[in-house]
Amino acid sequence: MAAVPVPLSDLLIAVPVVILVSRTAAQLLRRVGQPPVVGEILAGILLGPSLLGALWPDGQAWLFDPSVIPYIDMLGNVGLLVFMFLVGLELDLGALRGDRRTALAVSQAGTAVPLVLGVLLALGMYGPLAPEGTDRLPFVLFIGVALSITAFPVLARILTDRGLYRTRVGALAMASAAVGDVSAWCLLAAVVAIANSGSPFDAVTTALYATAFAFFLFYVVRPLLTRWTARAERGHSDAVVLVVLFSGLCLSGYVTDLIGVHALFGAFLFGAITPRGSRRTATAASRLRAFAVPVLLPLFFVSTGLRTDVSLLGGGTALWWWAGAVLAVAGLGKWGGSALAARLTGNGWRDAMSLGALMNCRGLTELVVLDIGLGLGIVGPDLFTVLVLMALVTTAVTAPALSLIRRKADVPAPDDPAAPESAEAENPALQPAEQR
Repeated sequence: MAAVPVPLSDLLIAVPVVILVSRTAAQLLRRVGQPPVVGEILAGILLGPSLLGALWPDGQAWLFDPSVIPYIDMLGNVGLLVFMFLVGLELDLGALRGDRRTALAVSQAGTAVPLVLGVLLALGMYGPLAPEGTDRLPFVLFIGVALSITAFPVLARILTDRGLYRTRVGALAMASAAVGDVSAWCLLAAVVAIANSGSPFDAVTTALYATAFAFFLFYVVRPLLTRWTARAERGHSDAVVLVVLFSGLCLSGYVTDLIGVHALFGAFLFGAITPRGSRRTATAASRLRAFAVPVLLPLFFVSTGLRTDVSLLGGGTALWWWAGAVLAVAGLGKWGGSALAARLTGNGWRDAMSLGALMNCRGLTELVVLDIGLGLGIVGPDLFTVLVLMALVTTAVTAPALSLIRRKADVPAPDDPAAPESAEAENPALQPAEQR
């Protein structure tokens, strides 16, 4: 049997087109005060059946030949693995030390309230919108988790752009989002384990394996990696550190995929256990970001866009009603729950509403979650489209809402010795991945 040739020539056309369109859209949206990720999500949707496929189906079929799509997906997922590693690396739970009570309350309320409301909404959606053969439990839990996500990286970019990173509200938002994302990812791992398992016993076994691997990473790999990176400062080149970190995130992803909780969790965990404060680690992370974020991640956006078809909403008013309900529950649960928790812990309404607006931002992190759900068959194309649009709207309203609430820019105290000169100065791993 003759081997099927890799469509290299088609791929060499599709990749630069996707990158250039995504970059252009990101820059245009940034000029109007939006995070670049809003433009990148839009670019992915516009290159899919929602616009290009509707206006010029032959052109879209030529650009995204069916033989090319699996390779675009594969490259996009490699970029996604690197992105999740960077998200794990950027998490700084040490930020809790200042306002621990408020940060914990906001993070947990900002996760629990939309989770519960999402589960209740999903019970109503299960009949009309769940794919055939999907069990009720993973479906309702997945919808709840999908509505409870905060885009920690996008949050950091918005705070930096608005001069809020060094303020109390900025520190609270970062700490709350970090803790909330850890909770949400743990819940999502449980949902994936349930969806992939044939019985409750299998789900428990998968969860135990995943927990054991997390402990292994934190208590065995992390000390070894800490000692190695300390020696690498003196004896190894930046290239060696880059290879080790990339290999580590790939192998961690392989193990969690083998366990049954998706490769992205392994990359995220490896980022979380990677030692911070090392110049060579920061350099390696910057190099990974410099290629993966502008080159590989747009391929993930377009693969998401190819699965998003806004025309599916035109089949009747019922899906539009569900879309409105999803958006309302997502906003009310996340924004309202976070703001109320902040108010009850002694913050003024201005700061509480600011925290709620920031926690309601979803960005690329939401697309990652939705892609997992679609891949597992938990959601179908119609509900996937609804949830993608919800992610786009909630991300797009964050910056304007924050401007409306705060009106005057917060100016950090210049004599605060604990305040970093910038987000990047505090954490070298932060540099432009936060825009996602």
